[in-house]
Amino acid sequence: MSNLSYTPEQPKASTPIVLTIAGSDSGGGAGIQADIKAISATGGYACSVITAITAQNTLGVSAICPIPVEHVESQLDAVFSDLNVVAVKVGMLADSDIIKVVAAKIQQYQPRFLVVDPVMVATSGDLLLENSAISTLKSALLPLADVITPNLPEAAALVGGQIPTSEADMTAMIADLRQLGAKAVLLKGGHLEQDENSNDLLITHDNVQQLSAKRVQTRNTHGTGCTLSSAIASYLAQGNDLAQAVALGKQYISQAIAHADALDVGQGHGPVHHFFPGHNNVR
Repeated sequence: MSNLSYTPEQPKASTPIVLTIAGSDSGGGAGIQADIKAISATGGYACSVITAITAQNTLGVSAICPIPVEHVESQLDAVFSDLNVVAVKVGMLADSDIIKVVAAKIQQYQPRFLVVDPVMVATSGDLLLENSAISTLKSALLPLADVITPNLPEAAALVGGQIPTSEADMTAMIADLRQLGAKAVLLKGGHLEQDENSNDLLITHDNVQQLSAKRVQTRNTHGTGCTLSSAIASYLAQGNDLAQAVALGKQYISQAIAHADALDVGQGHGPVHHFFPGHNNVR
């Protein structure tokens, strides 16, 4: 007689699904392409809604074609009606109509976490959001966010001020950034290139936490904002609280930048290295 043993079936872990809503970068270094790489590298499952198609490479953006708003809406319905989306990362939205439909669908489907990277300007300096759409972004979408992740030029555009040139200037923006209505703001200090460290401020309603990393001297920084915000969304989807998710995201992007020169992509601002050696250990 054979001796059969029974092992109870283990409950299946829920897949941490992260939706990125953003534009496509034909060069592969930013936008939807960077988001999918970052979410995958950090342990999430990436799905996507494309809001615009850009003709883009490491040298710049040569054309932008917004996706018709009704097709953005149909993509959102297709994803949300089938997949258990835990976290959403929003990047390039191009115009007011797309912002409005994204905000409406976020309110309809109520994902647990919303990370908004207010993409306005590419690393190359090209404008990625119509000026007329900034007010729509502020009124319709930012108040829904768990965290927004502006760099210094984006923060200045959102609050109608000057671009900070020092950490003191960053601190002076805190009150105005809180007025945008998001639960938290991660103000990124990467543009203060004269500083030895790259310091960010995680601003909540009643606290400010500084996150610091050694500044890496490289021109290969294309897609850093997309990558960081996607990593934060991925870590939130995996059960980390906001402070933990931001700290892990900062650690991941710092290493992706540090390893960027190991890649040889393009003639301009090359991409960061999303799948750097040991990336699976950033948890």
